[in-house]
Amino acid sequence: MNHFPILSFTIFVPLLGALALTLLPNLNEKALKQVGLYLSLSTLLFVVLLLRQFDPTQSGYAITEKYAWIPSLKVNFSLGLDGISLLLIGLTALISPLCILTLPKTNTNSRLYILLFLILQSAALGVFLTLDFIPWFLFWELSLVPSYFLIKLWGGSNAAKAAYQFVIYTMGGSAFMLLAFAGIYFKTGTFNFVELTELAKSGGLTLSLASLGHTWTVIVFLGVFIGLAVKVPLYPFHTWLPLAYSEAPTGASIFMTAVMSKMGVYGFIRILWPLFPTLLHRASGFLVWLALAGVVLGAFAAIRQTDIKRMLGYSSINHLSYCLLALFSISSITPESAMGYAPITAAFAGLLLQLFNHGLSAAALFYCVGFIESQLSTRSITEIGGIRKVAPRLAGFSGVALFCSLGLPGLSGFIGEFLIFKGVWGIHPIISTIACLGLFATAYFLLTFWQNVFHGATTENVKSTLKDFTASDVLTLAPITLLMILLGILPSILIQLFNPLIQHWASSLVLP
Repeated sequence: MNHFPILSFTIFVPLLGALALTLLPNLNEKALKQVGLYLSLSTLLFVVLLLRQFDPTQSGYAITEKYAWIPSLKVNFSLGLDGISLLLIGLTALISPLCILTLPKTNTNSRLYILLFLILQSAALGVFLTLDFIPWFLFWELSLVPSYFLIKLWGGSNAAKAAYQFVIYTMGGSAFMLLAFAGIYFKTGTFNFVELTELAKSGGLTLSLASLGHTWTVIVFLGVFIGLAVKVPLYPFHTWLPLAYSEAPTGASIFMTAVMSKMGVYGFIRILWPLFPTLLHRASGFLVWLALAGVVLGAFAAIRQTDIKRMLGYSSINHLSYCLLALFSISSITPESAMGYAPITAAFAGLLLQLFNHGLSAAALFYCVGFIESQLSTRSITEIGGIRKVAPRLAGFSGVALFCSLGLPGLSGFIGEFLIFKGVWGIHPIISTIACLGLFATAYFLLTFWQNVFHGATTENVKSTLKDFTASDVLTLAPITLLMILLGILPSILIQLFNPLIQHWASSLVLP
């Protein structure tokens, strides 16, 4: 444990800041936005401090904290930072201030809007850093509360339905997971992920759950699986996503696609795979096909959309399914498979890079689409055209984000997808080949969107109404745009954070 509780500060500064905002009633809107932005940026400061302390050569947790919380139930407030959690809190630190800056200019309660985003930011950080199920689950569920109100109060014409559907799906999935962990605790006496992982490695977790019977063991596995699958979402648990993404205000859409969806994938990596490797291996033959369905059907569904935000929602399903395709392909391997290191490490590295890089490109695209919608009062592709002639700065930033999402070499989106395909090809070549259909469909709908909306004849509403990015908009998007370019050229900046970890994981799947 470190003497200075830096991980706790990382989580709770935005949350305490949200509380402070409720006690400062006399702040005007400009001051509220500045204070909220500084509080949100605090995470970026802590990430810089953590990078200075972080030892990338370690395969375990480099920084930890542990505090007794409910001794009678052996519940602790345990925190840990490794390469994966550092990657994702770094993504959260970059995306959260962007969401604060999307504060609607009209019909808004600025204080509540900023307060909800600070709570949401803390909840996400808690999920990425907590190592005990009870506090982890509280952060997991806490993220639903501000998300619901952000969609309900600032969303579009169908916001109420979108908010209710989002909460019902995600809380329903969480209920299965809570019951599953109640069963795990009943048989093992611990909620700690590290202890449960060690128990699983030794076979003790399997033996403990075996006393429930094989059927109940499978039910416990499915409970955790469903809770995580809904959050990502994995096909066919995705039906809540297009409506929620399209009806949510711009900031909420950005956070949900860039950060909250990563919470589900993180749960698969941190919880399901380490605790249930055998059951996940047995199910992997089926799960890779579900992930493949998300890759292909998500892209083809995006082709059919005329609403830009719904199109980007299906695009997110497509991109996140690449991550799950990599993970489920890896989980199909056992030491007896005699698989080499190369495909495993490639798939692992691609998965983690895709988590981060998709967050950057998706956030930038949703920001640009939100900017267009706020001025034109429409998101219909058929009603927008010729933006490049009227708003070249907007078109430029949109183009970088779009081609990054497309996987253009030289931008950060390329290397993650390339490594995923390289790894999955070495494990399941037929699956990898079929997944190329998703790549082609993604290229088709993104390039069609680019051609129709930014090029061609300028529509009358664009010509008379649309304004270009201001200096403030340019400064807002410049950091993540530069990162998309930098990480496309030097992906090793991120890979070095988690490379020892994936080498360690790969060694457990390869015969010596």
